[in-house]
Amino acid sequence: MKPLPLPSATRRATSDVIEAAKRGLERSVAIVHAEMKRGLSALATIGSTAPFVGLFGTVVGILNAFKGIEQSKATGLSAVAGGIAEALVTTALGLLVAVPAVWAYNYFTNKVEAFDVEMDNSSMELINYFILRRGARK
Repeated sequence: MKPLPLPSATRRATSDVIEAAKRGLERSVAIVHAEMKRGLSALATIGSTAPFVGLFGTVVGILNAFKGIEQSKATGLSAVAGGIAEALVTTALGLLVAVPAVWAYNYFTNKVEAFDVEMDNSSMELINYFILRRGARK
């Protein structure tokens, strides 16, 4: 025995429910995406500005090296060693902060993108289930 077709008002109501479910899923995906991306901009900022902090330290170290030359009235290694050491340390610290921050940013950005794909796929599977279930009722 073949099921009776649904009246057009019922089909329209069912279609409206499916569209509302789609919109709700899209909102949920957008909210979760925004929550997952929270903090990534801080990592990006740290990764992009830390080398400049190191560079600033390098400039300060070189200026101190020149001050050492001026104070000792000599151009030997002992006159500039302190300033150069300071420059090298600040450069290294800037890179030690920046490189892991960029790695972490890239890692978490890829994780968020992969999760976005999974959320989209799951959402579409759920909508397809609703559509197929509606078709089975007809």
